[in-house]
Amino acid sequence: MLDHLIRGATVVDGTGAPSYTADVGIRDGRIAVVAPPGTVTEEEAGTSEDATGLVLAPGFVDPHTHYDAQLFWDPYATPSLNHGVTTVAGGNCGFTLAPLHPGRPADADYTRRMMSKVEGMSLVALEEGAPWSWSSFGEYLDALEGRIAVNAGFMVGHCALRRYVMGEDAVGGQPTPAQLDEMLALFHEAMEAGAWGLSTTQSATHSDGDGKPVASRHAGPAELLALSRAVAAHEGTQIEAIVAGCLDQFSDAEIELLVAMSAEAGRPLNWNVLTIDAAVPERVPRQLIASERAREAGGRIVALTMPILTPMNMSLGTFCALNLIPGWGEILGLPVPERIEKLRDPDVRAEMLRRAGSKEAGVFRRLAHFGRYVIGDTYSPANEGLTGRVVQDIAAERGQEPFACLIEICANDQLRTVLWPMPTDNDPASWALRAETWQHEDVLLGGSDAGAHLDRMCGAPYTTRFLGDCLRGRKLMGLEQAVKMLTDDPAQLFGLRERGRIEEGWHADLVLFDPERIDAGKATLVHDLPGDSPRLDSRAIGINAVWVNGVETIREDVVTGAVPGTVLRSGRDTRTVSTK
Repeated sequence: MLDHLIRGATVVDGTGAPSYTADVGIRDGRIAVVAPPGTVTEEEAGTSEDATGLVLAPGFVDPHTHYDAQLFWDPYATPSLNHGVTTVAGGNCGFTLAPLHPGRPADADYTRRMMSKVEGMSLVALEEGAPWSWSSFGEYLDALEGRIAVNAGFMVGHCALRRYVMGEDAVGGQPTPAQLDEMLALFHEAMEAGAWGLSTTQSATHSDGDGKPVASRHAGPAELLALSRAVAAHEGTQIEAIVAGCLDQFSDAEIELLVAMSAEAGRPLNWNVLTIDAAVPERVPRQLIASERAREAGGRIVALTMPILTPMNMSLGTFCALNLIPGWGEILGLPVPERIEKLRDPDVRAEMLRRAGSKEAGVFRRLAHFGRYVIGDTYSPANEGLTGRVVQDIAAERGQEPFACLIEICANDQLRTVLWPMPTDNDPASWALRAETWQHEDVLLGGSDAGAHLDRMCGAPYTTRFLGDCLRGRKLMGLEQAVKMLTDDPAQLFGLRERGRIEEGWHADLVLFDPERIDAGKATLVHDLPGDSPRLDSRAIGINAVWVNGVETIREDVVTGAVPGTVLRSGRDTRTVSTK
């Protein structure tokens, strides 16, 4: 007998093939039958439902998340699961919660403060919400096993490897030959326990809780290539790497490094995020040169790019992307009274604007159009009525330059004002360039950062928003191809075994949705993290149900409480995707 029968659904199977109507039966966590409508009787199933007019697709696979900590207090990985994501890839950007040296309890505190700074996670939530009971990477994976509602696989963070072996010298130091050997042994041990491979960062935007460059930024090419070679020794492994040029355009040296890492490992290397903007037409060709060179060298480099414009919540009062503009960090890091005094200085503002518009600002130049910011929540009588208004309109009324106007509004709130920058790349030419770029064999949809930057951005709903746009909005992609880009494509990149398609015998990771309604609600700030810390959340619209390993986990945007997810381990749950 089937556990559950979904009758008369429009099946979009993940392969890109045309949709068809079928009955789909689930048994023991697998897709037991895919049959013409009406050929499977209800008596053959424990439960059933009529899915006429609804689309049944494979569960979505998010290739870039930071749910490493959140899964301990939120096993449902919300809001990703609500939006149809059944598998998440974590441990990205060189940052993981394991391994931790058992002889240095302070390393856990260092890791928490680093994650709070570099990934925008609540420090209180990190302290109160996770058990921190592990030392090895395998023990970390074991701590999650059997208690999560999504399938989750994790890379090993280079920063954690360095910290474990080198202690405080990991920041600023170079490993001795013996230390490098120890790092490699630790890395091999993690992959034997099921880690997906290596993640590392050399990005200038990544600093630890002390404001210093994170540990992996101090690694030289020889260390990175040694770790890459270690990846090659294990089945079903990958590399994920971030360099400074990911934000704008790669340098020649960065391309050479990424190509060498992938070629040495004989494994795909993915990076994020490819920003597509018609105003900078040279960026996409430059970034994809890395992929061309990798294929020539026997490797493969895959760029992740988002198919939506993710709203960004900014503030001059707390750390956000504005702090990463060259020269802005030292000003925005001052105590609030001194910060306001500096910001009110016309000469200081002029220099800040110059730096924000300079070539060195890279992709952060997009944030410098201050007249296009929308005022969010305000906190003083002087700002009453400004919520929802555009800064350039307010500035025109007041006879002020937009940046000066924005500063005065924020100063009235002691810099607590919430700011929403309107995207500069929401034009038809940029969307046409996106649709063209998505067709490239080395471009993959993703880069949500779900689980990170919790009160600043909400990338998790990209799946439902993208499908809604494909069905009823810009219609840049047909439904079958859009579903493939969210399911089979990332599953194939990671070598997921029997996931990413609707096929008999495959794991029953499924999402049932209404094509007339599927979408994502507006991002709103909620206080539901440990310690009452805030995060941005978004309601899923038009998602009828989500199944993970055959068990219903979401029904009408509400979690069921079931935790059928699997910790996906390399080799057992992933096959090798060789580049050779």
